[in-house]
Amino acid sequence: MIRSIRIAACSGFALVCALGAAPLVARPVKPHAPAVAQVSPEALRVHRSLLTLDTHLDTPMLLEIPGWSIMDRHDAKRDFSTVDVPRMKEGHLDGGFWAIYTPQGPLTPEATRAARDAAIMRGVKIREMVAAHPQVFALADKAADAAPIAASGRIVVYLSIENAWPLGDDVTLIDTFYRLGVRISGFAHFRNNQFADSATDTEKWGGLSPAGKALLAEMNRIGVVPDLSHSSDKALDDALTLSKAPVILTHSGCRAVFDHPRNIDDAHLQLLSAQGGVIQINTVYVKAEKRDPAAAAAFKALEAKYPESRALSADEHAAFIAERHAIEARYPLIDAPTFDDVMANLLHAIKVAGVDHVGIGADWDGGGGVVGLEDVASLPKITQALLKAGYTREDIAKIWSGNVLRVLAAAQAEAAREAAAPGDKVG
Repeated sequence: MIRSIRIAACSGFALVCALGAAPLVARPVKPHAPAVAQVSPEALRVHRSLLTLDTHLDTPMLLEIPGWSIMDRHDAKRDFSTVDVPRMKEGHLDGGFWAIYTPQGPLTPEATRAARDAAIMRGVKIREMVAAHPQVFALADKAADAAPIAASGRIVVYLSIENAWPLGDDVTLIDTFYRLGVRISGFAHFRNNQFADSATDTEKWGGLSPAGKALLAEMNRIGVVPDLSHSSDKALDDALTLSKAPVILTHSGCRAVFDHPRNIDDAHLQLLSAQGGVIQINTVYVKAEKRDPAAAAAFKALEAKYPESRALSADEHAAFIAERHAIEARYPLIDAPTFDDVMANLLHAIKVAGVDHVGIGADWDGGGGVVGLEDVASLPKITQALLKAGYTREDIAKIWSGNVLRVLAAAQAEAAREAAAPGDKVG
């Protein structure tokens, strides 16, 4: 997320691994030509003809920054943000799943209640964004809603949950979030919680906990797609076995390309494909990064000074940005990840899982962005690269939205089936 400091990829400099740490800020970027200028007219025509959705937009946390407006054009080189309406229009991103993100805290009743309230209010903030600009945004409820919203010229807004910790010990609270608009929900984040083991923590439950399995059943019952990004391999195994509807990885990568616990190995990609699920490729865990080891202490101190759990004033946020830039300048990335590294992950996933089981979830405003793919204005480059690799417009349409909407439709169908079935209902 925009205020967090973390090194995503361990390197030969042995800086800091992602284990147990907070999410990423966007990487620093160099000045570059407008993205559309780097795309052929034919590729741009194809891209603009598609329904394009991203399954992990962390931008809602920026809505809480005093003076920050999603209607204004921002610059990743200045404030690290990667999504706003002008850049969405330039990159022809029709919308996607806007995340209710909660950093993992103590598993105490007091902390969890506070997290619940903060998560609900973030969902409200997303809905307020839509209500404030009804000609620009529209809430989506069903899979079939996305295309007509985009055709009307408005931005598609589904909600998602990153980290189910705020649900506490009441799995039926997911229904409250469903009513807010949530259609995808994860289980854990960088640390284990009451529902699942995290991919970046030591094993506690051996996969999904009993509460996690109950939450999965409740997701199936109401039509929320289970998201296993950030959860452990064993948690993914449990979800693939137990879920009555396909599961999704909203922002993950391929371990065969970059061996990181947040990424997925080929065996699990094949299992995911066989179950009908989808992996949405992100732009974070794509390559080992190198940085001077002294940067770790500087980033840690900055994170302690401006913790995610505290709302910042406008002056404090400006100070954070300035101090963040100073650290980046003092300790620049060496051999930074690039657009080609992202495409290596995307093309590998398609090769292993099949074109019907891959999509895009770049983790914008949660650490996403690489050299050559700095923000959402750059997205036509992905379509151009897929065309160059030999994929058809129909293939690319599946990758940009068809696959995730199929999974969402399947979740809705399972919920309808369970509602129609005789017997006791949960909740």
